[in-house]
Amino acid sequence: MATTTGKLSARERLLAAADELFYNEGVRSVGIDRVIEHAGVAKASLYNTFGSKDELIRAYLKGRQDLVARHVMAAVDAAGTPREKVLAVFDGQTAMYAEAGYQGCAFHRANAEAHPGDRIDLATKEYRAWVRELFTDLAVRAGAADPAALATQLHMIFDGNGMATRSDRGPGSTPFAKTAAGALLDAAL
Repeated sequence: MATTTGKLSARERLLAAADELFYNEGVRSVGIDRVIEHAGVAKASLYNTFGSKDELIRAYLKGRQDLVARHVMAAVDAAGTPREKVLAVFDGQTAMYAEAGYQGCAFHRANAEAHPGDRIDLATKEYRAWVRELFTDLAVRAGAADPAALATQLHMIFDGNGMATRSDRGPGSTPFAKTAAGALLDAAL
């Protein structure tokens, strides 16, 4: 029975079904027939729109990256000083965690099912590059002596905060992540 209906296009319904099923159950665990049924579209719609399940997975992960970017950039844009903007990344992360149904980082979860060089691996690398570039850019603006090194350290805290939130079933680690990020930032400046 289709649960993703309404006045959405076949593409939108497939993406909504993929987002729900892939995020909750895994990109390799969920068969394409199940996504098609959940979306309430014909099988040809998937292949005409995306070409393959791998391309649907790539589109799903791109949507997840866009979701993270919206939360993070809203927090960064609302922050004042360059230092506050760096730390605001973690506020954006927390806002995402507050959403109902948060199950952890979609990229960490999907990448656990990836093979080197496949669409999941490539989408994960693109996402991680985006996070790293954001931290690098913010570190430059904050005046860090070695922005790339600081970005790598901040990214590790970002990842750890996400894993702790998923494991602990709540964002209780975020204040500690921000404190650690603040200490790294202060040392780098």
